[in-house]
Amino acid sequence: MHGLPEAAKPTIREIAPRLFIRHHSAVEPIDRLERRRAIVRRPGLEDGREVWVKLTPAGRAILRRLALAHRTELQRSGPDLARALDSVLRHGRK
Repeated sequence: MHGLPEAAKPTIREIAPRLFIRHHSAVEPIDRLERRRAIVRRPGLEDGREVWVKLTPAGRAILRRLALAHRTELQRSGPDLARALDSVLRHGRK
């Protein structure tokens, strides 16, 4: 799964805390992604009771479009954001 360490299992239990949400809160977005065919669910490799989440080619395409859009936005707004953070940090030291 994109974004997970190699040893991590791509389960909802593993993904949810990385999104700063609880397991039960991650189920609905995973369901929606599955309906859009952006992910598929598969039984775990070692434990068939586990359900692993895997990006599909359609999911990778969505992820790529989002990454490009976010990169463009950061390139545009990045300098202003850096100045604002610098200002906050300077005022916090006083």
